[in-house]
Amino acid sequence: MKNIDRRKFLKITGSVAIGGLFLSVVGNGLWKMFTRPDKLFYGDRKDKGFDLVSDDGNFVSPYRRTFGFVAPDEITAFDVEGGSIYLATPNNIYVYGLSGELQTNFPVPSDLRDIALFDGKLFALFPTRIEVYDRDGEMERSWDACSENSDYCSLAVCGEGVFVTDAANKNICKYNIDGTLAKFINSPKGFVVPSYCFAIAVMDGKLFCSNPGRHQVEQYTLDGDFVTAFGKSGAGKGEFSGCCNPAIITPANGGELLTSEKGVPRVSCYDKNGKFRSLLLDSKALGGGHKAYDVRVMKDKLIVAGGDKVSVFQYNKSKNQETECGRCDKECPLKKTLSPNPLP
Repeated sequence: MKNIDRRKFLKITGSVAIGGLFLSVVGNGLWKMFTRPDKLFYGDRKDKGFDLVSDDGNFVSPYRRTFGFVAPDEITAFDVEGGSIYLATPNNIYVYGLSGELQTNFPVPSDLRDIALFDGKLFALFPTRIEVYDRDGEMERSWDACSENSDYCSLAVCGEGVFVTDAANKNICKYNIDGTLAKFINSPKGFVVPSYCFAIAVMDGKLFCSNPGRHQVEQYTLDGDFVTAFGKSGAGKGEFSGCCNPAIITPANGGELLTSEKGVPRVSCYDKNGKFRSLLLDSKALGGGHKAYDVRVMKDKLIVAGGDKVSVFQYNKSKNQETECGRCDKECPLKKTLSPNPLP
């Protein structure tokens, strides 16, 4: 039998799974797959105690869009630092100010998967390597993946190291800042990674990552010791549905953790122990579609990227008592500023 590396195997098995799904869906189901995958995979479950909180008009978002701009190409990854928004598109990094003015841009290879900003440096993640750039776009150093079969998805960077999720080997690689391999981190439950939605983030001295096939977020020490996990399958608030959610996780500046989902896109807020606090943005507020929207927090603003668009959301104090977020007694920097009038 001819040998095949794990990255190719992951792609092939994914294609087989999709093919099997197509064969099992006929007639109206096939149409739903393309037009309303939320109906196909989650069904009409309101009579069973589920609330899809998609576009039914019942959800009131505590945030409203106050500003937005369009990038030159589809956004593959983004991050924020200081007052700047860094957007990765095929072959380029664009740096914008909060008013949408282009500050600078520089070229990068086209197979970029993720970026992270730390200590004035931009760390760029590729399927089998990591590159580090300065603010002017000059590459300072790079290193290759620890395995030729690696297929890197997401990264997070802090003073203690560079953490990278690997979809092929189903683990987390911890590197020292200089690029030397420190260790592999494995889930005690086993990471289940059906697609490239293997998110990771660092917050308050802890490492958080998604275990997407299990619909959970796992917490580790920065040394790689497992602490706890939260999340369960379902379509209601505080639950994760579909084949692989949450797709994105990111820290908020009040000690909360935000998750972003695909299928029926939405952004939710949890405390650091995994207690669900509130839904922040639903599919309608985000702009629809079925892909997950990437999200970052910048002081009192939610910065959201999807497709080729960037949107800035701010808290809407006029909805205080109409939303879970408004009724939450947690001191939150996101809720300190009254937003201007929303954009259409």
